[in-house]
Amino acid sequence: MKRKAVALLSGGLDSTLAVKMMLDMGIEVEALNFTSPFCTCTGKNAGCKSEAVRVAQEFDIPIKVVHKGLDYLEIVRNPSHGYGKGVNPCVDCRIYLLRKAKEYMLESGADFIITGEVLGQRPMSQRRDTLRVIERESGLEGLLLRPLSAQHFEPTIPEKEGWVDRSKLLAIKGRSRKDLFTLADELDVANYPCPAGGCLLTELSFVPKIKDIFEHTAELNLRDFRLLKIGRHFRIGKESKVIIGRNESDNNLLEAARQPDEAAITWLDGNTPVGIVVGAQGDELNNLAARILLRYTRAEPGSSCSLELRVNNTEQRLSITHDMSENGVESFLVA
Repeated sequence: MKRKAVALLSGGLDSTLAVKMMLDMGIEVEALNFTSPFCTCTGKNAGCKSEAVRVAQEFDIPIKVVHKGLDYLEIVRNPSHGYGKGVNPCVDCRIYLLRKAKEYMLESGADFIITGEVLGQRPMSQRRDTLRVIERESGLEGLLLRPLSAQHFEPTIPEKEGWVDRSKLLAIKGRSRKDLFTLADELDVANYPCPAGGCLLTELSFVPKIKDIFEHTAELNLRDFRLLKIGRHFRIGKESKVIIGRNESDNNLLEAARQPDEAAITWLDGNTPVGIVVGAQGDELNNLAARILLRYTRAEPGSSCSLELRVNNTEQRLSITHDMSENGVESFLVA
C-alpha cells in the first residue's frame, strides 16, 4: 500500500529537498504552503507562495495555499513560548502551522507529516528541546518526519512501520548550508527557491510598527499588518495613523489600498508623496497629517501651502502652514 505524506512546502531549499527525498522513496506527497503578511520575499507575482507553487508543479504534486488568519495574529500578540530577538513567536508559529497540517493530514487521508527542518539551523525553533515541544504540542508525536535530520532523532512511526527507509534519511545538522547544496546536486534539484523564513517579525526596525498596532487596536485585522510594508507610519491619534509614501511605488500601493472613506492628501505646488489617513477620520486629524506630509516635500518652511484632500470621491482644498519641525515630525513617527 502506497503511503501519503503532507509536506510543509515553504518555497525554500530545505523543504524542497525533503519533498524530493520522499518522492524518490515512493511516498505520495501533498504540499501545504502558508502565506503571511510578514513574509519578506512576498511581492506581486513573486515570493515564497509562487516558489512553492512552482516546485509543486515541477514535482507534479498537489499544493494547497493557506493564509494565516486572525487566529495567527492573536498568537503573534500573545505567544505562549515568547519572542525571539524581535516580535517573532517562532515556536508558537511552528506549532500553529503543524496543527493546521495535522488537520489537513486527517482530511486528506495522509499518513504522516514531513518538513524540511534541520536540527540546529535556527536558534529558536530548531533546537532539540524546542523541536520536541513543537512535536508534542502540535499533536504529532511519532508522525512528524524531518528527513534532512532524521538520524539525529528517535525513529518515527513511518520509519518503524517501514513506510520510509530510515537508512536513506540524513543527519544534517547546524547552520551551514553546504550539505544542502551538495544534496541538491545529488537529487538534481536546480533553480534553488528563495531561502525560506524571511520574516519581518525578526527585524528589529519592524518591531515598533507591530507593537503600535497591538497597543492601539483591540480587534486585529490583516489589512493593518499588510500596510506596514508600505511607507512611513505616523501615529496621529489613538485610533488613527497617517501613512506617507517614500517613493512612487509606495504612492501607487497606498492609492490602491486606500478605502473610499479614508483621506488621501497631496501637496499641490510640487512633487509630493501621498499621505493616507487610516483609522478614525476628522478635520483635525487631516490637518495634522497634512502638516506632517509637508515635511517630506520641498515646500518652504513657514509658507502657506495648498493641499488636496480626497475622500469618498470628493475633493477639497486645504490651506496649511508648513510649520512642522523635524523633531515635531519624529514625535509622531512610528518607524
